[in-house]
Amino acid sequence: MSVKYNKIGANYNETRKADLHLTQQFIKHLNPNKDGLYLDIGCGTGNYTDALQKKGFQYIGIDPSIEMLQIAQARNKAINWKIGSAEITGLSNQSVDGIVATLTIHHWANLTRAFSELEYILKPEGKIVIFTSTPQQMSGYWLNHYFPKMLEDSMLQMPSLEIVKEALTRSGLSITNTENYSIKPDLEDQFLYCGKQNPELYFDEQIRHGISSFSALANIKEVENGLISLRHDIDSGKINEIIDSYKNELGDYLYIIAQKESDKA
Repeated sequence: MSVKYNKIGANYNETRKADLHLTQQFIKHLNPNKDGLYLDIGCGTGNYTDALQKKGFQYIGIDPSIEMLQIAQARNKAINWKIGSAEITGLSNQSVDGIVATLTIHHWANLTRAFSELEYILKPEGKIVIFTSTPQQMSGYWLNHYFPKMLEDSMLQMPSLEIVKEALTRSGLSITNTENYSIKPDLEDQFLYCGKQNPELYFDEQIRHGISSFSALANIKEVENGLISLRHDIDSGKINEIIDSYKNELGDYLYIIAQKESDKA
């Protein structure tokens, strides 16, 4: 995984900026206090770590990619950036007040082991806010029409809500709330379904490079053919019919809010 993101890391910040609305939602769900210490696990180049720290909260950023962390360090030297993973953070018992995980859990090698580690470092009643997508939600992306194999492979690596819930429960954590998120037209973070309402975005090679499904999972020929078909449908107006056929009430992404039990001692 670190090799994949070392490759993506070079121009990642050009398209993967912290989105203001998502940042605000993290604060709402985590409800942090300015005396606490928080962790951004799988922080990448630290876009959200930096945005949350600039709101007045103290953060640690952990990621397995040295390339990503070097970019993060150059941006904000006030944050403690550490090489590590969700399974092995290197942090001590009950050392953080809360955790955020943005579009990262599908890269974790072992969900139960990862959540057990996060439960270990989390203080009693501390929260974990996960931003992810489920296979069910992804099946409703109109991208399936143009890049079916890429989306199939992406869905295979994406854990379902049921699997996440089971892994959390095994680790001594429990889901307290979930909230669907649908792509907004002014989204600043160009992740996979960023072009839901603006298909033209997918013709930007830099945007595709910053999306792991395109840069690491996709077959080059499928992407080329998919883009040709997409271009034709945009020019003919057929794209509106395709997009309409995929409309659903599932939401595009999902916030999962989990909490550690209070210290019974």
